[in-house]
Amino acid sequence: MAHWARRLRQATSAAQRRARELRMISKALVSTDHPILAHIIPIRRCNLACTYCNEYDDYSKPVPTETMVQRLDHLADLGTTIITISGGEPLLHPELDRIITHIRKRRMIAGMITNGYLLTVDRIRRLNRAGLEHLQISIDNAMPDEVSKKSLKTLDKKLQLLAEHAEFHVNINSVVGGGIHNPHDALTVGKRAVALGFTSTVGIIHDGDGQLQPLGEAEREVYMAMRAMEKHSYAQINYFQDNIAHGVENKWRCRAGARYLYICEDGLVHYCSQQRGYPGKPLMEYTVEDIRREYRTVKECAPRCTVACVHQVAYLDFWRGPQDLAPTPATDGQPQGLVQLQ
Repeated sequence: MAHWARRLRQATSAAQRRARELRMISKALVSTDHPILAHIIPIRRCNLACTYCNEYDDYSKPVPTETMVQRLDHLADLGTTIITISGGEPLLHPELDRIITHIRKRRMIAGMITNGYLLTVDRIRRLNRAGLEHLQISIDNAMPDEVSKKSLKTLDKKLQLLAEHAEFHVNINSVVGGGIHNPHDALTVGKRAVALGFTSTVGIIHDGDGQLQPLGEAEREVYMAMRAMEKHSYAQINYFQDNIAHGVENKWRCRAGARYLYICEDGLVHYCSQQRGYPGKPLMEYTVEDIRREYRTVKECAPRCTVACVHQVAYLDFWRGPQDLAPTPATDGQPQGLVQLQ
């Protein structure tokens, strides 16, 4: 009986989630003056140390919860539709449940990216109660190695717990590139995700310097096989990475700083995790005028960008809004340009 009750809750949550996503698309088509997706960091510290990752440390304290609430309120006031919590490792934040609950209270869609190591039955149930709607785990290999400990071997029991107890949507992202030794591991991970009832996606990852390393023939074959496995979802709509997998640059209008915001632990707005420093303005001072400016600003790093969530957000505006402004210098006055992913 408990099994069927959970299944019913999952089905109800899925229907409500899809309705909210459709409203998000409608709102985005009507107006370009609000962010669609904001990626926010409540803690930079991580319990792992993957060699390709440049988004963590091993010492930072959690952002105070009241500060997080203020930032979420400002994002809601700007009209933001989706909040994705990341890190670091967000499960290390002692009041993560309260943060998720506040996202839902402000009528925004609540998602999270985690390495999954800290998931337990109790933790998953707490995430259910808090109102989490989307969770993604990126699994890098079948067996842990010196590049990444995020392996199917170490995380499979966590995936089984999610399949049994999670009432939110779960996506398992496999990866190629970035020094992963065996690209065929991505197929193993993807098949296991589908078998457990999750959606499965594949991404191209950068190395530890934020640079794209071209895919070899075996990596490209695995990438295309994984793309064929992906279930129908918004994540499947990503022809940007298909081009990158074949060494082809993309010609598109990146809307980072406008439709997509990356808010670091210090509360500054950046284009994305790989372009920290631009525009580098405090979130609490960010206005609609900033959104309008960045919507029109050319991003020099766009042709070889690997940040999939920024790609997907851009689809909603690809047909409108020419970009005719040069990038704004970083607020610290440093002359360095945007990172070029070669």
